[in-house]
Amino acid sequence: MSFENAADALRARRPVLEIFLTFLRLGLSSFGGPIAHLGYFHREFVKRKRWLDEAGYARILAPCQFLPGPASSQFGFSVGLQRAGWRGGLAAFCAFTLPSALLMLGFAACRTSFDGARGQALLHGLKLVAAAVVAQGLVAMARTLTPDWPRRLIAVLAAAAMLSVAAPWMQFAVIVLGAALGTRLQVEAQPGNPLPLNYGRRTGGILLGAFGVLLLASWLIPPTAPLLLRAAGAFYRAGALVFGGGHVVLPLLREAVVAPGWLSDDDFLAGYGAAQAMPGPMFSVASFLGAHLQQPYGEICGALTATLAIFLPGLLLIAGALPYWGRLAANPRVARALAGVNAAVVGLIAAALYDPLWSTSVKSLADFLIALAGFLLLAVARAPVLLVVVFCVAAEVVWPVIA
Repeated sequence: MSFENAADALRARRPVLEIFLTFLRLGLSSFGGPIAHLGYFHREFVKRKRWLDEAGYARILAPCQFLPGPASSQFGFSVGLQRAGWRGGLAAFCAFTLPSALLMLGFAACRTSFDGARGQALLHGLKLVAAAVVAQGLVAMARTLTPDWPRRLIAVLAAAAMLSVAAPWMQFAVIVLGAALGTRLQVEAQPGNPLPLNYGRRTGGILLGAFGVLLLASWLIPPTAPLLLRAAGAFYRAGALVFGGGHVVLPLLREAVVAPGWLSDDDFLAGYGAAQAMPGPMFSVASFLGAHLQQPYGEICGALTATLAIFLPGLLLIAGALPYWGRLAANPRVARALAGVNAAVVGLIAAALYDPLWSTSVKSLADFLIALAGFLLLAVARAPVLLVVVFCVAAEVVWPVIA
């Protein structure tokens, strides 16, 4: 290979490498679940790197909220796909998912080490980080996604609905309500442009077809099949049928892995607790659950199978839908509906800030002060998220010693 060809190859890889490193940092520092991740992404891609403007962020956000699957992973995959094609999408997904998947696999190997007071304080400190980050993201997104009173009303209604009815289907219902109100209240919105993709509707149709075929196949796996294959089908169904991701997938997973006796309730609840405190997508709890499957190929094989199976349907759906969604977003009526959806997302973030983050994390005046300090570091001092993570965890571990 000549020097010129080598230089061209390096330049071609540079966007993919930048995407990988950006999402790897996000995967290491994005605490708080899928709704919180949207705040991280807004801060990173709109404010810091300017990969997206507000309209571009909203165009990607809307289908990720409407479709089943892990919304934050679908959003990140779409950003990578838009910037550097398939390699960019895969780089974004792998980098964002890898830290949490490895952490959950490590937790499966040594979860008893976190049973002591110091271990519980560390996990609690991570929850306070999530509260600070979600609060900062809520303020930033409210400014841009709810600039007028109709959209503020949609956000308030969305938050009230989520806090009033604790049901898995409510998040999807709120998104639909936001779209309907956005059109009904004549929200002002500019029609979007089609997303820049390097493939068209034919490829999108093939991907949507593959999603449907695999979903059907997951129901046709016989009960006498090897455990690893049956588990892959169960995790695929969980990833394909849940709206909103995050906490919503956990009841489905419990039914999938505890009911048939693959895992004990204690093991499942331990994984659930750890997943709430880990950075990155909460779907990575599949790594913990897969590692505990009693199958002959080892913990790593079980974790890898479960993780890929639960994420695959969401990625197939978003990649298949994007070529069609871009055309829809150019319609003025659809644009108003999407503006309503984005306003509803602000309400979802506000509800998530209160429950589960505030209600389960801020249990004392000390917790409140630590979370408030983390918020001020982010919102006023513009401190890096990793610094806030170190501060909150250290404060939570040290406070009982000096109090």
